[in-house]
Amino acid sequence: MAKVKTYPAYLVMSLVIILDQVTKAVVRNKLPLYSWINVGEKWFGDTFQIFHLQNSGAAFSLSLPNPLWNKGFFIAVSVIAIIFIIWLLYQSTNRIQVIAFGLVLGGAIGNNLIDRPIFGAVTDFISVDIPNIIKGMDRFPVFNVADSAIFIGMCLLIYDLIFISGKKVERKEAEPLLETNDKILDKEL
Repeated sequence: MAKVKTYPAYLVMSLVIILDQVTKAVVRNKLPLYSWINVGEKWFGDTFQIFHLQNSGAAFSLSLPNPLWNKGFFIAVSVIAIIFIIWLLYQSTNRIQVIAFGLVLGGAIGNNLIDRPIFGAVTDFISVDIPNIIKGMDRFPVFNVADSAIFIGMCLLIYDLIFISGKKVERKEAEPLLETNDKILDKEL
């Protein structure tokens, strides 16, 4: 089996970081903190908004009690996670995994190794209204391009695990049974 090329992961990672940082810079420079604008209001009302928030915690604003602890903890965890993801990248067996790891790397670097050290918090700005599936939650938590890249990358990895890599494992497990059955048939003939 040929080794999968990993350079596309670094291209994807670079594109995610650039898109993430450019969009965050525009929001920080053009939209005051805690203000928003509706996107496509004529067609969608207030379903889609650009809403400027600074998040010093993790996803959904989960955080430790001290902002300095938050910053240090999330940077340290990100460095460890990035090293692990790069290791996984070099273990990749197909292009979907390579692209997925590129998306996750770009998101992790954009949020936790650029925003946190430089700005002290992550700039979130994409706000989407959701149906009232969860009581008391009218809008999905505000997120950004890096968060989206991580989510899409994880979805691709789950898809790969279920439909691609999982099928290879099933096939490999079935092969010894076929060989055994062939040997039994040969003996009987």
